[in-house]
Amino acid sequence: MSKLLNKKLSNKKILLGVTGGIAAYKAAEFCRLLIKQGADVRVVMTSAAKEFIQPLTFQALTGNRVYAELFDADAQNAMDHIELARWADLLVIAPATADILAKLADGYTDNLLLTISLATQSKIAVAPAMNQQMYQNQATQKNIQVLQQRGVKVWGPDVGDQACGETGPGRMLEAEHLLQHVEQIMQPGKLNGYKIMITAGPTREAIDPVRFISNRSSGKMGYAVAQAAINAGAEVTLVTGPVCLQSPQPVKLLTCQSADDMYQQVMSHIDGQDIFIGTAAVADYRILNIADEKIKKSADEMDLKLVRTQDILASVAALKDKPFCVGFAAETSELEQYARQKLHNKNLDIIAANRVDGSASGFEVDNNAISVFWEEGSKQLSLKSKNLIATELVDIITEQFISCRN
Repeated sequence: MSKLLNKKLSNKKILLGVTGGIAAYKAAEFCRLLIKQGADVRVVMTSAAKEFIQPLTFQALTGNRVYAELFDADAQNAMDHIELARWADLLVIAPATADILAKLADGYTDNLLLTISLATQSKIAVAPAMNQQMYQNQATQKNIQVLQQRGVKVWGPDVGDQACGETGPGRMLEAEHLLQHVEQIMQPGKLNGYKIMITAGPTREAIDPVRFISNRSSGKMGYAVAQAAINAGAEVTLVTGPVCLQSPQPVKLLTCQSADDMYQQVMSHIDGQDIFIGTAAVADYRILNIADEKIKKSADEMDLKLVRTQDILASVAALKDKPFCVGFAAETSELEQYARQKLHNKNLDIIAANRVDGSASGFEVDNNAISVFWEEGSKQLSLKSKNLIATELVDIITEQFISCRN
């Protein structure tokens, strides 16, 4: 009995949806790990999934029949989709192909798994798995954003070699990582009850009514951190510069344009925040005199006088009752030296630093690799999708934050 009680998923009802991708073989190991942790698992397969792995495999692992047909005359009242939808505490679709993501986003019900997904009131999570180009296609990214807005958890994908011979984002997370996500979602988040403010994206410093100075930040890292904090149970306020991203949900969203706008938004809402994470690429300088009208092209040269902007991160860290402060540093050289210098000069608790002199990570891409530093330690987070990096970073922040409070 004591061994059963120690299992993290004891008495949890997990419905595993398996779709038609080469990563279907990983679903069997994922299923095994769920059962090992005490979960009661039922498996629903699409017709395409059965081309990659046999239903008998999951039947042997779970000890339960495998569900596949929408119209099954042998099912009780031929209503498997309703019974399973009501039964599950959590529906995980792994692998989730591009096709299934598109149909989920559009509300299709042309197979049993999709029908259950529409009928259930339980939590839903998907583990994308597909060719890297398919994953990065705008249509797939839009479908993922739609699902996230509806509260569907998106776990992964990972970055690496693929069965097609290509390399990039699209690998389904390993079974161990998926299990960690399940354990996290089925238990109260470690940041439950805490408030976190996150800044994200670039700022725009106006030259005239038409032109501005900005930087290459897309906001993807900050938005990923916000979603990871939400997943950990935090109440998140996201202060964002101009980006082309769907906001994570649920979140309190505060929009701004310039560095001064962001400063005002942050300082007006910082009271009561437990953690502040400054991922935004805030301009260090602004135009001293902004022209009221569009500046016409005339002389061969034009001089712009710049003045320093207010340092948002340092201002928050200097507050009498400052929150736990996390900064970001984008560097092209001497990463640790500059990061630790910023950590001390700005009175931060943690700083996350990344190189931005390459094309594989940093600005305007979906992947990142960062080094995290605090007073008495550090940790390297290797190249992977920004969503995965964000989850790992929030875990580090949570551990250090709780340690400081104790």
